[in-house]
Amino acid sequence: MEFFCYHRDRPGSLPLREELTEAHWSYMDRFAAELIARGPTFAADGETPTGSVHIVDLPDPAAARAFAFDEPNYQAGAFRDVLLRRWRNLLGRTMSDFPGGRTGGDRYLVLGLGTGEAADLAVPPGRDDLIAYGPLLSDDATAWLGTAALVRAPDPERARAVLTTDRYAAVEVHEWEFGGRR
Repeated sequence: MEFFCYHRDRPGSLPLREELTEAHWSYMDRFAAELIARGPTFAADGETPTGSVHIVDLPDPAAARAFAFDEPNYQAGAFRDVLLRRWRNLLGRTMSDFPGGRTGGDRYLVLGLGTGEAADLAVPPGRDDLIAYGPLLSDDATAWLGTAALVRAPDPERARAVLTTDRYAAVEVHEWEFGGRR
């Protein structure tokens, strides 16, 4: 089962996150084979971290909750909240398989928080710029709750255009970069 996990930073937590860098890496190393995509999000300045995305394949919702809430930064209070949802990998690949590679161009996390009938259940045109794409679902995968995408785009508005924005209660766009040890 695939899960989307987005830890949002607590304001002022950067020193704590820096202190816990190795603990975070060591924790994530335990899940290296299960990670579909990962990496930090940033404020509009492109430098201030605002959160951390992990898309991971785990056996069940309980394992996903353990993954999200046992993470060292979460345990230490660096994160203000966690968005954890079932997810479906419509591209069928990991970020390592993205043809555009780790660098070159701006990358974004686009989160569409759903309301009403499901939207954007098929991969949109421009697949070559999609790093990860799929619906956010309830734990039992019966209810659509939104859509999450990692996308390469020239600017936030073009990244947002990967979703049918009027079909969502809210659409968030965050600067994002590939994570993981290099």
